[in-house]
Amino acid sequence: MGFLYRKFVRKLLFNLNPELVHDAVIKSARAAQRVEILNALVRLVTKAKDFPVTVAGIKFRNPVGLAAGFDKNCEAARFLAGLGFGFLELGTVTLRPQPGNPKPRLFRLREDKAIINRMGFNNAGAWDAARSLEKLLPLPVPVGISVGKNADCSMEEAPKNYLETLKVMYDFGDYFAVNISSPNTLQLRSLHGGEKLRRLVEPMLDFAAGQKKVKPFFVKIAPDLEEKDLESAAALAVEKGFGLIATNTTVSRDAVPAYWRSYEGGLSGKPLRELSNAVLGKTAALVKGRVPLMGSGGISDGKTALEKLQLGADLVQVYSGLVYEGPFLVKEILEYLERRHWAPPRR
Repeated sequence: MGFLYRKFVRKLLFNLNPELVHDAVIKSARAAQRVEILNALVRLVTKAKDFPVTVAGIKFRNPVGLAAGFDKNCEAARFLAGLGFGFLELGTVTLRPQPGNPKPRLFRLREDKAIINRMGFNNAGAWDAARSLEKLLPLPVPVGISVGKNADCSMEEAPKNYLETLKVMYDFGDYFAVNISSPNTLQLRSLHGGEKLRRLVEPMLDFAAGQKKVKPFFVKIAPDLEEKDLESAAALAVEKGFGLIATNTTVSRDAVPAYWRSYEGGLSGKPLRELSNAVLGKTAALVKGRVPLMGSGGISDGKTALEKLQLGADLVQVYSGLVYEGPFLVKEILEYLERRHWAPPRR
């Protein structure tokens, strides 16, 4: 089935504007999830063996999730859950609605199976996302919600901005991903720095600790970090008990043709694989199994998913791979894990 997508459907879609296609896919999924017979059919054709794993106290039916950025407004989660994912990470959600950066802002690097985006956290805002999830929950898989900073919010006000977003979304997520690593919001990546990161995450952790149910947090890190910032983020994660997601997109263009070096934004897909794996490996060595890790960046098949699991990731996430390989990617990854007799390690 994946072959048919790559042979025919992908060719058709790739003749169209990438952001237009993405928006149409989300709208179609949002409509389709209202028809139960369609949901049941999707679940049937994407079904594969499950690999139950418990991470951060959450039970996942398998370790393969959807990365943030695909369903920014949390509006198509019921349909997406039927594609075989073990979990969904929705968003990134900001407190207030914002249009994002000027268009065009999404580009396909077809020969490299890559994407450059400079979207800029375009989304309808936290209150709209909360209303959507209120109608869709509960789902058959855990839901993570990625939270980010409004572009017009100063760095000094960032902790309050993140916290207010969390308060709106808290009832609807099983875990929360703190996105400090998108290259498309000015100065956002400076939040990796030791005390800045502490000042950002501590109010959110304190808020969660005061709720009836304490929910886990993950901080999504950049693949372009200096060693000291990676070490600082890992040390704080161990101290405070939050997980890490390695990694977001890269601003490096070393792995793609020179033509693309003038295109601003985050690069994802196959060219990110080696860099992301290197950062994941370093992160795993720093935390030594004391906090949960997710691996993201460059996963396009079972082999590249297994790489990250073997490097120390407890869970993995896909995005660009889904665009290039199609809706049967998760099924193909799980079938590969089954053939390799993979089992979640005991930590």
